[in-house]
Amino acid sequence: MATDTKRPKIDDEICVLDPLKNFLLWCDTVNLTLSDKVYLSKEGTVADYGMLAKEDIEEGHILFSIPRETLLHQGTTKVKRVLEEGKKTLESASGWVPLLLGLLYEYTCSQSHWKPYLSLWPDFKTLDQPMFWSEEERDKVLKGTGIPEAVNTDLKKLQDEYNNIVLPFMKSHPDLWDPEKHNLELYKSLVAFVMAYSFQEPVEDEDEEEEKQPNPPMMVPMADMLNHVSKHNANLEYTPECLKMVSVRHIGKGEEVFNTYGQMANWQLLHMYGFAEPFPMNSNDTADIQMSSVYKAAVQVAQNEADQRLLVDKWNMLCEMEIVGEKGVFIFGQLGSLTYNELYTTLKVLCMPVQDFEEFCENEGWEEDEEDDDEMEAALSFSRLTGLSAEWKCLLYTASAFMLDSYSEDVEMDRRRLEDQGALAELGSREKRALHVRYGQKSILQRLQQLTKPES
Repeated sequence: MATDTKRPKIDDEICVLDPLKNFLLWCDTVNLTLSDKVYLSKEGTVADYGMLAKEDIEEGHILFSIPRETLLHQGTTKVKRVLEEGKKTLESASGWVPLLLGLLYEYTCSQSHWKPYLSLWPDFKTLDQPMFWSEEERDKVLKGTGIPEAVNTDLKKLQDEYNNIVLPFMKSHPDLWDPEKHNLELYKSLVAFVMAYSFQEPVEDEDEEEEKQPNPPMMVPMADMLNHVSKHNANLEYTPECLKMVSVRHIGKGEEVFNTYGQMANWQLLHMYGFAEPFPMNSNDTADIQMSSVYKAAVQVAQNEADQRLLVDKWNMLCEMEIVGEKGVFIFGQLGSLTYNELYTTLKVLCMPVQDFEEFCENEGWEEDEEDDDEMEAALSFSRLTGLSAEWKCLLYTASAFMLDSYSEDVEMDRRRLEDQGALAELGSREKRALHVRYGQKSILQRLQQLTKPES
Protein backbone atom coordinates (compact mmCIF):
# COMPACT_ATOMS: atom_id res chain seq x y z
CA MET A 1 0.00 0.00 0.00
CA ALA A 2 1.38 3.37 -0.93
CA THR A 3 2.19 5.53 2.03
CA ASP A 4 0.55 8.93 2.39
CA THR A 5 2.73 11.81 1.38
CA LYS A 6 4.22 13.24 4.53
CA ARG A 7 2.59 16.58 5.29
CA PRO A 8 5.25 19.28 5.57
CA LYS A 9 5.66 20.93 8.92
CA ILE A 10 4.26 24.43 9.22
CA ASP A 11 7.83 25.78 9.49
CA ASP A 12 8.58 24.23 6.07
CA GLU A 13 5.40 25.67 4.57
CA ILE A 14 5.80 29.20 5.75
CA CYS A 15 9.38 29.60 4.60
CA VAL A 16 8.20 29.78 0.97
CA LEU A 17 5.49 32.34 1.66
CA ASP A 18 5.83 36.11 1.84
CA PRO A 19 6.67 37.55 5.27
CA LEU A 20 3.12 38.73 6.02
CA LYS A 21 1.50 35.34 5.27
CA ASN A 22 4.34 33.73 7.19
CA PHE A 23 3.58 35.93 10.20
CA LEU A 24 -0.19 35.31 10.07
CA LEU A 25 0.33 31.55 10.00
CA TRP A 26 2.60 31.90 13.02
CA CYS A 27 -0.07 33.93 14.81
CA ASP A 28 -2.43 30.97 14.51
CA THR A 29 0.13 28.64 16.08
CA VAL A 30 0.63 30.92 19.12
CA ASN A 31 -3.10 31.59 19.70
CA LEU A 32 -2.90 35.23 18.70
CA THR A 33 -6.50 35.89 17.65
CA LEU A 34 -7.37 38.43 14.95
CA SER A 35 -10.91 39.72 14.40
CA ASP A 36 -12.58 38.80 11.09
CA LYS A 37 -13.43 42.50 10.71
CA VAL A 38 -9.84 43.61 10.07
CA TYR A 39 -6.88 42.63 7.90
CA LEU A 40 -3.20 43.54 7.56
CA SER A 41 -1.90 45.15 4.40
CA LYS A 42 0.83 47.28 2.85
CA GLU A 43 -1.67 48.95 0.53
CA GLY A 44 -4.05 51.71 1.60
CA THR A 45 -2.05 52.46 4.77
CA VAL A 46 -0.12 55.59 5.72
CA ALA A 47 3.19 53.74 6.06
CA ASP A 48 4.47 50.24 5.34
CA TYR A 49 2.34 47.63 7.15
CA GLY A 50 -0.97 48.67 8.66
CA MET A 51 -4.42 47.39 9.62
CA LEU A 52 -7.63 48.14 7.73
CA ALA A 53 -11.30 47.53 8.48
CA LYS A 54 -13.07 44.96 6.26
CA GLU A 55 -16.42 46.24 7.49
CA ASP A 56 -17.85 48.75 9.93
CA ILE A 57 -16.53 48.22 13.46
CA GLU A 58 -18.37 49.35 16.57
CA GLU A 59 -16.74 51.01 19.57
CA GLY A 60 -15.38 48.50 22.10
CA HIS A 61 -14.70 45.74 19.56
CA ILE A 62 -11.64 43.57 20.27
CA LEU A 63 -9.52 43.82 17.12
CA PHE A 64 -6.98 41.24 18.27
CA SER A 65 -5.82 39.53 21.44
CA ILE A 66 -2.23 38.53 22.27
CA PRO A 67 -1.42 35.95 24.97
CA ARG A 68 1.24 37.06 27.45
CA GLU A 69 3.54 34.18 26.46
CA THR A 70 3.59 35.51 22.86
CA LEU A 71 5.22 38.79 23.92
CA LEU A 72 8.95 38.97 23.18
CA HIS A 73 11.08 40.22 26.06
CA GLN A 74 14.01 39.05 28.17
CA GLY A 75 11.70 36.76 30.15
CA THR A 76 10.44 34.84 27.09
CA THR A 77 13.56 34.62 24.92
CA LYS A 78 15.52 31.37 24.74
CA VAL A 79 18.46 33.02 26.51
CA LYS A 80 16.34 34.20 29.46
CA ARG A 81 18.27 32.12 32.03
CA VAL A 82 21.62 33.62 31.03
CA LEU A 83 20.14 37.13 31.03
CA GLU A 84 18.66 36.61 34.47
CA GLU A 85 21.95 35.31 35.86
CA GLY A 86 23.81 38.32 34.46
CA LYS A 87 21.18 40.87 35.45
CA LYS A 88 23.52 42.91 37.66
CA THR A 89 26.16 43.31 34.95
CA LEU A 90 23.53 44.30 32.36
CA GLU A 91 22.21 47.35 34.19
CA SER A 92 22.30 50.51 32.10
CA ALA A 93 20.78 53.98 31.91
CA SER A 94 18.39 52.88 29.16
CA GLY A 95 17.33 49.63 30.84
CA TRP A 96 17.14 48.05 27.38
CA VAL A 97 20.26 45.86 27.38
CA PRO A 98 18.61 42.52 28.39
CA LEU A 99 15.94 42.89 25.70
CA LEU A 100 18.52 43.91 23.09
CA LEU A 101 20.74 40.92 23.90
CA GLY A 102 17.68 38.69 23.58
CA LEU A 103 16.88 40.26 20.22
CA LEU A 104 20.48 39.87 19.00
CA TYR A 105 20.19 36.15 19.69
CA GLU A 106 16.67 35.58 18.36
CA TYR A 107 17.08 37.71 15.23
CA THR A 108 20.10 35.72 14.03
CA CYS A 109 18.95 32.26 15.16
CA SER A 110 17.55 30.28 12.20
CA GLN A 111 15.47 28.12 14.56
CA SER A 112 14.09 31.01 16.61
CA HIS A 113 10.49 30.70 17.72
CA TRP A 114 10.18 34.39 16.80
CA LYS A 115 11.58 34.12 13.26
CA PRO A 116 8.22 34.54 11.44
CA TYR A 117 7.64 37.71 13.46
CA LEU A 118 11.14 39.17 13.19
CA SER A 119 11.30 38.37 9.45
CA LEU A 120 8.79 41.17 8.86
CA TRP A 121 11.81 43.50 9.15
CA PRO A 122 14.53 42.02 6.92
CA ASP A 123 17.74 43.98 7.56
CA PHE A 124 15.55 46.69 9.21
CA LYS A 125 15.72 48.66 5.95
CA THR A 126 12.33 50.27 6.60
CA LEU A 127 13.63 51.97 9.75
CA ASP A 128 14.49 55.56 8.92
CA GLN A 129 14.87 57.48 12.16
CA PRO A 130 17.27 60.45 11.99
CA MET A 131 19.92 58.27 13.69
CA PHE A 132 20.38 56.67 10.26
CA TRP A 133 20.72 60.01 8.45
CA SER A 134 24.10 61.59 7.94
CA GLU A 135 25.11 64.25 10.46
CA GLU A 136 25.22 66.77 7.61
CA GLU A 137 21.63 65.94 6.58
CA ARG A 138 20.36 66.18 10.16
CA ASP A 139 22.00 69.57 10.66
CA LYS A 140 20.72 70.85 7.33
CA VAL A 141 17.00 70.01 7.59
CA LEU A 142 16.50 69.60 11.37
CA LYS A 143 18.54 72.46 12.80
CA GLY A 144 16.63 74.16 15.62
CA THR A 145 14.21 71.27 16.20
CA GLY A 146 16.24 69.65 18.99
CA ILE A 147 16.52 66.38 17.07
CA PRO A 148 20.20 66.60 16.02
CA GLU A 149 21.25 67.07 19.65
CA ALA A 150 19.01 64.20 20.80
CA VAL A 151 20.41 61.88 18.11
CA ASN A 152 24.01 62.73 18.97
CA THR A 153 23.28 61.87 22.60
CA ASP A 154 21.60 58.60 21.55
CA LEU A 155 24.50 57.53 19.36
CA LYS A 156 27.07 58.28 22.05
CA LYS A 157 25.12 56.34 24.70
CA LEU A 158 24.44 53.49 22.29
CA GLN A 159 28.12 53.06 21.45
CA ASP A 160 29.20 53.28 25.08
CA GLU A 161 26.52 50.76 26.10
CA TYR A 162 27.60 48.31 23.41
CA ASN A 163 31.34 48.60 24.10
CA ASN A 164 31.19 48.65 27.91
CA ILE A 165 28.26 46.32 28.71
CA VAL A 166 27.07 44.28 25.74
CA LEU A 167 30.41 43.31 24.19
CA PRO A 168 32.01 42.02 27.42
CA PHE A 169 28.86 40.01 28.21
CA MET A 170 28.77 38.45 24.73
CA LYS A 171 32.46 37.53 24.96
CA SER A 172 31.74 35.71 28.23
CA HIS A 173 29.06 33.61 26.45
CA PRO A 174 30.64 32.69 23.09
CA ASP A 175 28.21 29.77 22.64
CA LEU A 176 25.30 32.24 22.35
CA TRP A 177 26.71 35.41 20.84
CA ASP A 178 29.39 36.19 18.28
CA PRO A 179 30.72 39.78 18.24
CA GLU A 180 31.50 39.40 14.52
CA LYS A 181 27.85 38.68 13.77
CA HIS A 182 26.29 40.59 16.65
CA ASN A 183 28.20 43.77 15.87
CA LEU A 184 27.61 47.44 16.66
CA GLU A 185 25.76 48.02 13.38
CA LEU A 186 23.19 45.29 14.14
CA TYR A 187 22.92 46.56 17.71
CA LYS A 188 22.17 50.05 16.39
CA SER A 189 19.44 48.64 14.13
CA LEU A 190 17.90 46.77 17.04
CA VAL A 191 17.99 49.90 19.22
CA ALA A 192 16.05 51.68 16.44
CA PHE A 193 13.68 48.68 16.24
CA VAL A 194 12.97 48.88 19.97
CA MET A 195 12.54 52.67 19.75
CA ALA A 196 10.02 52.35 16.93
CA TYR A 197 8.11 49.18 17.77
CA SER A 198 8.34 48.31 21.47
CA PHE A 199 5.72 48.89 24.15
CA GLN A 200 6.03 49.61 27.86
CA GLU A 201 3.30 48.41 30.15
CA PRO A 202 2.02 51.23 32.39
CA VAL A 203 3.15 51.06 36.01
CA GLU A 204 0.35 50.55 38.51
CA ASP A 205 0.26 53.41 41.00
CA GLU A 206 -1.11 51.60 44.04
CA ASP A 207 1.34 53.35 46.36
CA GLU A 208 1.81 56.94 45.18
CA GLU A 209 4.49 57.68 47.81
CA GLU A 210 6.79 54.95 46.50
CA GLU A 211 8.67 55.91 43.35
CA LYS A 212 7.96 53.32 40.69
CA GLN A 213 10.52 52.14 38.16
CA PRO A 214 9.21 51.99 34.59
CA ASN A 215 8.56 48.54 33.17
CA PRO A 216 11.17 47.36 30.66
CA PRO A 217 10.20 47.53 26.97
CA MET A 218 8.79 44.50 25.18
CA MET A 219 7.94 43.57 21.61
CA VAL A 220 4.23 42.99 21.00
CA PRO A 221 3.56 41.08 17.76
CA MET A 222 0.57 42.42 15.79
CA ALA A 223 0.22 45.54 17.95
CA ASP A 224 3.35 46.98 16.37
CA MET A 225 1.77 46.64 12.91
CA LEU A 226 -0.61 49.51 13.65
CA ASN A 227 0.36 53.03 12.66
CA HIS A 228 -0.11 56.08 14.89
CA VAL A 229 -2.09 59.30 14.67
CA SER A 230 -2.95 61.67 17.50
CA LYS A 231 -6.69 61.21 16.75
CA HIS A 232 -6.49 57.41 17.01
CA ASN A 233 -9.37 54.94 16.90
CA ALA A 234 -7.91 52.02 18.88
CA ASN A 235 -6.06 51.52 22.13
CA LEU A 236 -4.00 48.71 23.67
CA GLU A 237 -5.36 47.31 26.93
CA TYR A 238 -3.34 45.19 29.38
CA THR A 239 -4.82 42.29 31.36
CA PRO A 240 -3.07 39.57 33.43
CA GLU A 241 -3.68 36.96 30.69
CA CYS A 242 -3.30 38.93 27.48
CA LEU A 243 -3.04 42.28 25.70
CA LYS A 244 -6.01 43.44 23.65
CA MET A 245 -6.35 46.11 20.97
CA VAL A 246 -9.81 47.64 21.36
CA SER A 247 -11.61 50.15 19.12
CA VAL A 248 -12.31 53.41 20.98
CA ARG A 249 -14.80 54.74 18.43
CA HIS A 250 -16.70 53.63 15.33
CA ILE A 251 -14.35 52.61 12.50
CA GLY A 252 -15.81 52.68 9.00
CA LYS A 253 -15.25 50.03 6.34
CA GLY A 254 -11.95 50.66 4.52
CA GLU A 255 -10.67 52.96 7.27
CA GLU A 256 -7.20 52.37 8.70
CA VAL A 257 -7.00 51.28 12.32
CA PHE A 258 -4.69 53.56 14.27
CA ASN A 259 -3.16 53.01 17.67
CA THR A 260 -1.61 55.78 19.76
CA TYR A 261 1.98 55.92 20.93
CA GLY A 262 0.98 58.57 23.46
CA GLN A 263 0.71 62.35 23.34
CA MET A 264 3.75 62.93 21.18
CA ALA A 265 4.93 66.01 19.34
CA ASN A 266 6.17 65.66 15.76
CA TRP A 267 9.82 66.01 16.77
CA GLN A 268 9.40 63.06 19.15
CA LEU A 269 7.66 60.98 16.48
CA LEU A 270 10.43 61.62 13.97
CA HIS A 271 13.21 61.09 16.49
CA MET A 272 11.86 57.81 17.89
CA TYR A 273 9.69 56.35 15.14
CA GLY A 274 10.94 57.89 11.90
CA PHE A 275 7.75 59.66 10.80
CA ALA A 276 5.81 62.86 11.43
CA GLU A 277 2.14 63.76 11.08
CA PRO A 278 1.51 66.25 8.27
CA PHE A 279 0.98 69.79 9.54
CA PRO A 280 -1.49 70.67 11.12
CA MET A 281 -2.88 67.21 11.94
CA ASN A 282 -0.86 66.57 15.12
CA SER A 283 -2.91 68.10 17.93
CA ASN A 284 -0.10 67.17 20.36
CA ASP A 285 2.61 69.15 18.58
CA THR A 286 4.85 71.32 20.74
CA ALA A 287 7.67 73.84 20.54
CA ASP A 288 10.44 74.35 23.09
CA ILE A 289 11.94 77.55 24.40
CA GLN A 290 15.33 77.03 25.98
CA MET A 291 15.33 78.22 29.59
CA SER A 292 18.66 79.87 28.83
CA SER A 293 16.92 81.90 26.09
CA VAL A 294 14.61 83.49 28.67
CA TYR A 295 17.66 84.40 30.76
CA LYS A 296 19.36 85.78 27.65
CA ALA A 297 16.26 87.89 26.97
CA ALA A 298 16.38 89.23 30.54
CA VAL A 299 20.06 90.15 30.09
CA GLN A 300 19.09 92.31 27.12
CA VAL A 301 16.58 94.20 29.27
CA ALA A 302 19.04 94.84 32.13
CA GLN A 303 19.97 98.54 31.95
CA ASN A 304 23.10 98.69 34.13
CA GLU A 305 25.62 96.62 36.07
CA ALA A 306 23.46 96.58 39.19
CA ASP A 307 20.54 95.13 37.20
CA GLN A 308 22.83 92.51 35.72
CA ARG A 309 24.20 91.48 39.13
CA LEU A 310 20.65 91.24 40.45
CA LEU A 311 19.69 89.13 37.43
CA VAL A 312 22.54 86.69 38.14
CA ASP A 313 21.32 86.34 41.73
CA LYS A 314 17.77 85.73 40.54
CA TRP A 315 18.85 83.07 38.06
CA ASN A 316 21.02 81.33 40.64
CA MET A 317 18.08 81.30 43.02
CA LEU A 318 15.87 79.70 40.36
CA CYS A 319 18.58 77.10 39.71
CA GLU A 320 18.83 76.30 43.44
CA MET A 321 15.06 75.87 43.53
CA GLU A 322 15.41 73.50 40.53
CA ILE A 323 12.93 75.61 38.59
CA VAL A 324 15.40 76.10 35.73
CA GLY A 325 18.48 74.28 34.45
CA GLU A 326 21.22 74.81 31.91
CA LYS A 327 19.67 72.44 29.34
CA GLY A 328 16.06 72.79 30.45
CA VAL A 329 13.20 73.92 28.23
CA PHE A 330 9.82 75.55 28.59
CA ILE A 331 7.30 73.69 26.44
CA PHE A 332 4.43 75.27 24.53
CA GLY A 333 1.56 73.32 22.98
CA GLN A 334 -1.32 74.35 20.77
CA LEU A 335 -3.15 76.12 23.62
CA GLY A 336 -0.27 77.66 25.53
CA SER A 337 2.42 76.72 28.04
CA LEU A 338 2.62 73.09 29.13
CA THR A 339 5.31 73.85 31.73
CA TYR A 340 3.35 76.77 33.15
CA ASN A 341 4.42 76.23 36.76
CA GLU A 342 8.13 76.59 35.99
CA LEU A 343 7.63 79.36 33.43
CA TYR A 344 5.33 81.42 35.65
CA THR A 345 7.77 81.27 38.55
CA THR A 346 10.70 82.12 36.29
CA LEU A 347 9.00 85.16 34.77
CA LYS A 348 7.82 86.31 38.18
CA VAL A 349 11.26 86.09 39.79
CA LEU A 350 13.16 87.63 36.86
CA CYS A 351 10.80 90.61 36.83
CA MET A 352 10.69 91.14 40.62
CA PRO A 353 11.75 94.53 42.05
CA VAL A 354 14.85 94.24 44.23
CA GLN A 355 12.91 94.60 47.51
CA ASP A 356 10.48 91.81 46.57
CA PHE A 357 13.36 89.56 45.55
CA GLU A 358 15.17 90.12 48.87
CA GLU A 359 12.01 89.10 50.71
CA PHE A 360 11.62 86.14 48.34
CA CYS A 361 15.16 84.98 49.25
CA GLU A 362 14.53 85.40 52.98
CA ASN A 363 11.50 83.12 52.64
CA GLU A 364 13.62 80.64 50.65
CA GLY A 365 11.35 80.95 47.63
CA TRP A 366 8.09 80.57 49.55
CA GLU A 367 5.40 83.24 49.34
CA GLU A 368 2.10 83.59 51.16
CA ASP A 369 0.21 84.65 48.05
CA GLU A 370 1.50 81.93 45.75
CA GLU A 371 -0.83 81.30 42.83
CA ASP A 372 -2.28 77.83 42.35
CA ASP A 373 -1.70 75.67 39.28
CA ASP A 374 -5.00 76.61 37.63
CA GLU A 375 -4.22 80.31 37.84
CA MET A 376 -0.73 79.84 36.40
CA GLU A 377 -1.99 77.63 33.59
CA ALA A 378 -4.71 80.12 32.68
CA ALA A 379 -2.32 83.10 32.76
CA LEU A 380 0.06 81.42 30.32
CA SER A 381 -2.57 80.08 27.92
CA PHE A 382 -2.64 81.65 24.47
CA SER A 383 -6.10 83.05 25.17
CA ARG A 384 -4.72 85.12 28.09
CA LEU A 385 -1.17 86.04 27.05
CA THR A 386 -2.12 89.51 25.89
CA GLY A 387 -3.12 90.30 29.50
CA LEU A 388 0.38 89.71 30.89
CA SER A 389 2.52 92.60 32.06
CA ALA A 390 4.70 94.32 29.46
CA GLU A 391 7.85 92.97 31.21
CA TRP A 392 6.68 89.36 31.02
CA LYS A 393 5.59 89.70 27.41
CA CYS A 394 8.93 91.26 26.48
CA LEU A 395 10.84 88.24 27.84
CA LEU A 396 8.57 85.77 26.04
CA TYR A 397 8.69 87.72 22.79
CA THR A 398 12.48 88.00 22.80
CA ALA A 399 13.04 84.37 23.86
CA SER A 400 10.76 83.08 21.10
CA ALA A 401 12.67 85.28 18.61
CA PHE A 402 15.92 83.63 19.72
CA MET A 403 14.39 80.21 19.12
CA LEU A 404 13.05 81.15 15.67
CA ASP A 405 16.51 82.42 14.73
CA SER A 406 18.00 79.01 15.60
CA TYR A 407 16.39 77.37 12.55
CA SER A 408 18.26 77.38 9.24
CA GLU A 409 15.33 79.01 7.37
CA ASP A 410 12.56 81.38 8.40
CA VAL A 411 8.94 80.43 9.02
CA GLU A 412 7.60 82.12 5.88
CA MET A 413 9.89 80.11 3.60
CA ASP A 414 8.65 76.86 5.15
CA ARG A 415 5.04 78.03 4.93
CA ARG A 416 5.41 78.72 1.20
CA ARG A 417 6.88 75.25 0.68
CA LEU A 418 3.92 73.62 2.42
CA GLU A 419 1.42 75.62 0.37
CA ASP A 420 3.15 74.94 -2.96
CA GLN A 421 2.07 71.39 -3.85
CA GLY A 422 4.52 71.26 -6.75
CA ALA A 423 7.49 72.21 -4.58
CA LEU A 424 6.30 69.83 -1.85
CA ALA A 425 6.14 66.93 -4.31
CA GLU A 426 9.76 67.50 -5.30
CA LEU A 427 10.99 67.04 -1.74
CA GLY A 428 12.35 63.68 -0.62
CA SER A 429 10.55 61.80 2.16
CA ARG A 430 13.09 62.89 4.78
CA GLU A 431 12.83 66.54 3.73
CA LYS A 432 9.03 66.39 3.91
CA ARG A 433 9.03 64.91 7.40
CA ALA A 434 11.59 67.47 8.56
CA LEU A 435 9.49 70.26 7.05
CA HIS A 436 6.37 69.20 8.99
CA VAL A 437 8.41 69.04 12.21
CA ARG A 438 10.01 72.46 11.65
CA TYR A 439 6.87 74.25 10.59
CA GLY A 440 4.79 72.82 13.42
CA GLN A 441 7.29 74.17 15.94
CA LYS A 442 7.72 77.49 14.17
CA SER A 443 3.98 78.09 13.92
CA ILE A 444 3.63 77.73 17.71
CA LEU A 445 6.59 80.06 18.34
CA GLN A 446 5.26 82.56 15.81
CA ARG A 447 1.87 82.60 17.54
CA LEU A 448 3.61 83.15 20.87
CA GLN A 449 5.45 86.09 19.34
CA GLN A 450 2.29 87.59 17.88
CA LEU A 451 0.54 87.44 21.26
CA THR A 452 3.45 89.02 23.17
CA LYS A 453 4.57 91.60 20.64
CA PRO A 454 5.39 94.90 22.36
CA GLU A 455 2.96 97.71 21.71
CA SER A 456 4.41 100.35 19.43
